[in-house]
Amino acid sequence: MLDLILSLHLTFCYIGSNMDSSIFETLHQQGFVSSEHLVKIRDAEKNKLISVHWEIKTLLYLGVLFFSGGLGLLVYKNIDSIGHAVVLTFIALLSTFGFFYCTRKKQPFTFLKAESPHILYDYLLLLSCLLMVTFIGYFQYQYQFFGNRYGLASFIPMLLLFVSAYFYDHLGVLSMAITNLGAWLGMSITPLTLARNFDWNTEHIVYTGVALGTFLIVISLWSEWKNIKAHFAFTYFNFGMHLLLVSLLAGMFDMSNYYLLWFIGFVPACYFVYHRAVVEKSFYKLLFAILYGYVALSYVLVRWMSWLESKINDADVALIYLGFFYFILSAAGMVMLLHRMNKKFGADDRI
Repeated sequence: MLDLILSLHLTFCYIGSNMDSSIFETLHQQGFVSSEHLVKIRDAEKNKLISVHWEIKTLLYLGVLFFSGGLGLLVYKNIDSIGHAVVLTFIALLSTFGFFYCTRKKQPFTFLKAESPHILYDYLLLLSCLLMVTFIGYFQYQYQFFGNRYGLASFIPMLLLFVSAYFYDHLGVLSMAITNLGAWLGMSITPLTLARNFDWNTEHIVYTGVALGTFLIVISLWSEWKNIKAHFAFTYFNFGMHLLLVSLLAGMFDMSNYYLLWFIGFVPACYFVYHRAVVEKSFYKLLFAILYGYVALSYVLVRWMSWLESKINDADVALIYLGFFYFILSAAGMVMLLHRMNKKFGADDRI
């Protein structure tokens, strides 16, 4: 009886922690596990379950994206034969049905984290929000319901997305709401234009990015402090961190006459992200704090070497070699630092 209890206990420990099967071979040789139960343990190892959690979630998210994209393509190809009113009615009905289903199935509202009631709940809510935004944008484009007040046409879906994110407790919808907030403030930049010439258009965009990034970080800290949807804090901080640091770098690059002033503003912002990474043991935040800081410091050093070249005759070759040595050694040092910090944080990383 003792042998049976011990072998069953070890079996469950093995299944739960993926222990090496050689341990049971050793215990069998020492007489702690019988041959019969060793065979059962080997069978359990061969037939143990494999998690497909992330694969299923990925397929569901892709399904939502393909469905919304396919719906847009269908409308584009057949708009003349279907009619705008029919398409708008169809989108509105789908979105309404999704919100109705999610409202029926959702947990009671709480400022703490509410667990998802069903695996399809999150994806149906995300699809409903996408359809809602599509409906409002399509309605404005076709019928000019808001006239020339394009800010209002962006503000209403943004407001509805924020309400939906908190009411239904959904991080994906919160990300959509923050993106719409940026669009409402004029932060909408096409990836193609950005990739071609890093065109932030005007100084107004840079200043808006700095203000919005700071605001999102403050909201993140406030959510944790007040414990109001504290699990939203990372999403707010993630958007705010990238937006703030990228905007400060853009200020350094585009307003190069005042790059030192932008760098002075960049240093405390980058250090704050680094400090939060160390406190939270988040290698993700540490990685971007170091990468953004490296880009900013390298830009300042290159500008300094360019200034030095204009002041010292025949210093071109020496400065070129100095630049090469700097980038080689600094890149190697940054890799070593990241490797060391990753080992230090270890399993405590909260990405």
